[in-house]
Amino acid sequence: MANLSLIVGLGNPGREYAQTRHNAGFWFVERLAERYGINLKTDPKFNGMSGRGNIEGQDVRLLLPTTFMNLSGKSVVPFAKFYNIAPERMLIAHDELDMNPGVIRLKTGGGHGGHNGLRDIVPHTGPNFHRLRIGIGHPGAKDQVSGHVLGKAPSKEQDLMDDAIHHALAQIKLLVNGDIQPAMNQINAYKP
Repeated sequence: MANLSLIVGLGNPGREYAQTRHNAGFWFVERLAERYGINLKTDPKFNGMSGRGNIEGQDVRLLLPTTFMNLSGKSVVPFAKFYNIAPERMLIAHDELDMNPGVIRLKTGGGHGGHNGLRDIVPHTGPNFHRLRIGIGHPGAKDQVSGHVLGKAPSKEQDLMDDAIHHALAQIKLLVNGDIQPAMNQINAYKP
């Protein structure tokens, strides 16, 4: 498989959203940037914060859209087009309602699954990018979803999510080198 050229974290911009569950994708990319010394700078041309660096021998770009979640495509799509990055060379990290905190899954392709960030990206890129799905749990009722994703997790749940993200970061060499199946085996086998 092709090595990764772009890793995107989905979330909402602004300090008031930084610790909310919807920003789980941001957390993954921010920790990755920190680990590899990649400076994320405001990139108004692409409505995001981006950086570029060497991750385990690969030249990789990182992107955090600074649009709101449901407008993520306004950042991701022009960025990928400008740098000529095919969907197969993209990993998008995002929160996942249908998985409990502490559960993390790597998947390639598929629909948007009701995720508003993906809903704004898939029609423009096609579905063939990789997704790192970070479980945040479901509140149990549809009318509570908005408050749940925009709320801060209790510390026990936050610890579970942080540990899952840490586990995924440990597989980054496989990911960036395009060894997606072995990375999937490792990430998807994780038990909190």
